[in-house]
Amino acid sequence: MLIPTHHFRDIERKPVYLQPEKCVPPPYPGPAGTMWFIRDGCGIACAIVTWFLVLYAEFVVLFVMLIPSRDYVYSVINGILFNLLAFLALASHCRAMLTDPGAVPKGNATKEFIESLQLKPGQVVYKCPKCCSIKPDRAHHCSVCKRCIRKMDHHCPWVNNCVGENNQKYFVLFTMYIALISLHALVMVGLHFLRCFEEDWTKCSYFSPPTTVILLILLCFEGLLFLIFTSVMFGTQVHSICTDETGIEQLKKEERRWAKKTKWMNMKAVFGHPFSLGWASPFATPDQGKADPSQYVV
Repeated sequence: MLIPTHHFRDIERKPVYLQPEKCVPPPYPGPAGTMWFIRDGCGIACAIVTWFLVLYAEFVVLFVMLIPSRDYVYSVINGILFNLLAFLALASHCRAMLTDPGAVPKGNATKEFIESLQLKPGQVVYKCPKCCSIKPDRAHHCSVCKRCIRKMDHHCPWVNNCVGENNQKYFVLFTMYIALISLHALVMVGLHFLRCFEEDWTKCSYFSPPTTVILLILLCFEGLLFLIFTSVMFGTQVHSICTDETGIEQLKKEERRWAKKTKWMNMKAVFGHPFSLGWASPFATPDQGKADPSQYVV
């Protein structure tokens, strides 16, 4: 049974009820082009832990398994592949963390802005009493970012940011590349254990056998844990994109008020038009188009 959307939003039917005189723009607006970064202690700690775990995997893969190996071709191929995937994963993490996820201008519920919408009788606008902004359709307030985010899916502490309209692509790529390097590391750990059992343990690593075993077991545990976690997140995100329904909308069972599109069109809306290798690149910014003022009213 669908739960009415207005149970979760502050709906005002006339602009006079919005009390625009109480909403003023932020006193010190940031300059255009200012880098987006959330100052949240938990999120910053999680982001640091993410980088540490990837760098730990780099250390074990290179200095425990690949460099000591006497198979030069095996080491070069796997070294290039693993480092490429790790680089793309960390680049995706940075883009997801430092990209504005689609924040609504704070304090825009002013008299001038409401008048610019040219509301007609019976039209409804959404006001957020927490950040004093007029919300576009499908926007939700994040208590961590302290902003309303367009098409907010969820707030992820691992990237210290919300996953929203502008950075969902980078979050999806981050989960995909982390899952791939986790799988790659697990395969290499399995092969290395087999090689060490067949040969002399003192010749399969620069470290002592006990140290080598501990480092490999820790990497195996890390790889298995993050393979499961990021694979589930990747699948959830792809499903959310294909159905054009965010995690919050699914959780709150919000009534669908937007046009239904094909799965392929929904994918292109997130990753960019047209399909290209740029879909897999965290450096390719998808064309999101310009904000339409009509999205603030229904």
